[in-house]
Amino acid sequence: MAIVQLNRKQQRKLRIFIISALISVCAWFLFALSNKYLYRVPAPVQYINVPDNKAFHSLQSDTVTLQVEGSGWQILFSKLRFKPQVISADLSRLENRNWIKFSSQLGFINRQIGGNQRIVSVSPDTLYFDFSKQTVKKVPVKLNKDIRFKKQYDIVDSIQIRPAYVTVTGPLEDLVLIEQWETDQLVKKDVEHDIVNRVPLKKKEKANINVYPTMVEVRIPVGEVTEKVVEIPVKVENGKGNTSVKVLPGKVKVTIIVALKNFTSVTRESFEAVINLDSWEQYHVNSLPVIITKSPEFCKIIKVEPENVDFILRK
Repeated sequence: MAIVQLNRKQQRKLRIFIISALISVCAWFLFALSNKYLYRVPAPVQYINVPDNKAFHSLQSDTVTLQVEGSGWQILFSKLRFKPQVISADLSRLENRNWIKFSSQLGFINRQIGGNQRIVSVSPDTLYFDFSKQTVKKVPVKLNKDIRFKKQYDIVDSIQIRPAYVTVTGPLEDLVLIEQWETDQLVKKDVEHDIVNRVPLKKKEKANINVYPTMVEVRIPVGEVTEKVVEIPVKVENGKGNTSVKVLPGKVKVTIIVALKNFTSVTRESFEAVINLDSWEQYHVNSLPVIITKSPEFCKIIKVEPENVDFILRK
């Protein structure tokens, strides 16, 4: 196929044409982005001014669709937004009815959005609620943590959480499913000293559930630790019907991580190792696993040797 050869004058005209076309496209694009358009964005709903002594179930999704009037720039940035805009719905009128209309709250919602964009409508426009008597329940706080220690350091005592319990309010059918309330994740690296932090509780997943307080104080004792090996005799459980049971070997070695301050106080009496003969009765195995049924609270068991032991039964 023949290749068209352009002289210098033709090449110059071609470059001018391409540059002009690019400028025209950019100008058109900027003009288009400056115009006003209607676009839709999803938005989670949070509820405010909930009537006292009332627990409610929303009878529809807690995410609505906003029809927004804004410029092309705002449409572009709405698509790029990582988290959708959260809007607040005022429930104060639920004192004497079981529904609210967004069309009567558009002014309030637009003040939340701010800027040059304007919410024209919300879909669905009407939200319906089912009411029940509010129930109160106290549940323990569970610390969600990701803590990495410097070499030879670890937790050496019980973690203190204040308050240890929080008050949760909401419908009874929802509260029976809540056994504890987690905190946000506490992340620490290269730790070698005690940790004292205020940690927020995880945000509620349902709008009709409230928790108080929303933050707790966490104290984690940290100290230097070391490795220790303890030799423990193996006991027999459920050996009924046998005059004697001989375990081979009769002792196991347990390797633990223990705080330096507790090194001498941790002895073999601090532990208990057993085998359960019910497993032999059921499965007729030749050896049984060693189960550690008792150990100090702040010792970390690294390994048990051997993990399984043989045994001889005498009727």
